[in-house]
Amino acid sequence: MAKIGFDNEKYLKMQSEHIRERINRFGGKLYLEFGGKLFDDFHASRVLPGFQPDSKIRMLHTMKDEAEIVIVISADAIEKNKRRGDLGITYDADVFRLIDVFRARGFYVGSVVITHYRSQPTADTFMRRLSAMGIRYYKHYIIEDYPANVPLIVSDEGFGKNDYIETERRLIVVTAPGPGSGKMAVCLSQLYHEHKRGITAGYAKYETFPIWNLPLKHPVNLAYEAATADLNDLNMIDPYHLAAYGVNTVNYNRDVEIFPVLNAIFKGISGESPYKSPTDMGVNMAGNCITDDKVCCDASRQEIIRRYYSTCCAHRNGLAEQSEVSKLEVIMSELDISLSERPVVAVALEKEKETGAPAIALSLDDGRIITGKTSDLLGASSAMLLNALKTLGKIDDDIMLISPIVIEPIQKLKVQHMGNHNPRLHTDEILIALSICAATNPTAKKALDQLSKLRGCECHSSVILSKVDEKVFSKLGVNITYEPKYETDKLFHN
Repeated sequence: MAKIGFDNEKYLKMQSEHIRERINRFGGKLYLEFGGKLFDDFHASRVLPGFQPDSKIRMLHTMKDEAEIVIVISADAIEKNKRRGDLGITYDADVFRLIDVFRARGFYVGSVVITHYRSQPTADTFMRRLSAMGIRYYKHYIIEDYPANVPLIVSDEGFGKNDYIETERRLIVVTAPGPGSGKMAVCLSQLYHEHKRGITAGYAKYETFPIWNLPLKHPVNLAYEAATADLNDLNMIDPYHLAAYGVNTVNYNRDVEIFPVLNAIFKGISGESPYKSPTDMGVNMAGNCITDDKVCCDASRQEIIRRYYSTCCAHRNGLAEQSEVSKLEVIMSELDISLSERPVVAVALEKEKETGAPAIALSLDDGRIITGKTSDLLGASSAMLLNALKTLGKIDDDIMLISPIVIEPIQKLKVQHMGNHNPRLHTDEILIALSICAATNPTAKKALDQLSKLRGCECHSSVILSKVDEKVFSKLGVNITYEPKYETDKLFHN
């Protein structure tokens, strides 16, 4: 049984109460910036075992009738084809997914904001898609010397150049597919525009990480740094909070840098700022709901290792800088983390050495490690998947779940008719074949029924997996890592 270190129900109650308190504090209109992910927050669920990935949206659902969603995406992210690591889809595709999910849950999505806009062709194409689907969009631009030049920022040549986002409700939830989208700047720009129109508005920030009331170098907070290595976010002691209250709290560099801008805007609106520090802006209660610090520390150490492998593979593909890898190495050094703390790594590499071909290892919930090797019929991932389902279903290893008579026609289809060079079955193909067999074979059905038990399992491959296998493991909830190398020296990998 997986260890729990976080009280999710307590979190939902405390968080909801705290946000309502902040809404009432401003009284008129509140722009609530949601950092991280509103749902599918798998990073939080991995480093805070017990945290449910949809906790934020469940909490927000209690006030959905007064809330309006504004989704922010950076034109640079569209241009770079940036992807969500957990879902494997681009940020622009995720905008449409988010709109669908919000609407399905009864939320009102008011508009989409494209930030850092510089007439990028891909951003223009994205906006045409929004328009064709009847979705309102607005453009926000880069401001020179942002966030240092406060007089320019808080002027008609700064925020004043941005489109004014027309909103209809008193609680405006500003969210994005991922970090670095410019959510806070959107909120601040709106405060400027609302003030010019004589509308009272406030701002607050709901950011899960870093957790303000944990130590600066706590593994949970360093796991956040690891997750945002591409943004070069740095956790730091909030100097404004320390000066105002004499208390050490943790924030990160972008919030600390932007705080003078926020202060200047509030002072321009009401003559004084309601906040004395970036920490004051936040409403996060997660740190108060940790029930077992060691469990969360151990989980965060594992997350840092996973992020290290992910960044190394991205660097191997030219999608990450060496500086990002180096940052992960520094974080691991600070916590004295060794790759040996991830047991599946050594097992997968040993299996590859033993067989002379790619191999993969998966750790079950009870600690047992299952391996898979490459064969003529199956890739290593598919073999491991079948072995794991047999083990979980207490099925004898010598029982064949899928007959070669079923596999061989699929291989023939792939190679002779579909133009594939690799005849081995990928994980999606093996699961379809197993599902077909399960219709008439009780043993195959028993194996298929074990799939849900793979969620949360740790897995490592001795080579970078195909996109197909990667997506299957993601959908199954398996935490997969790979060595930063391919099975062959070919330049094109699909």
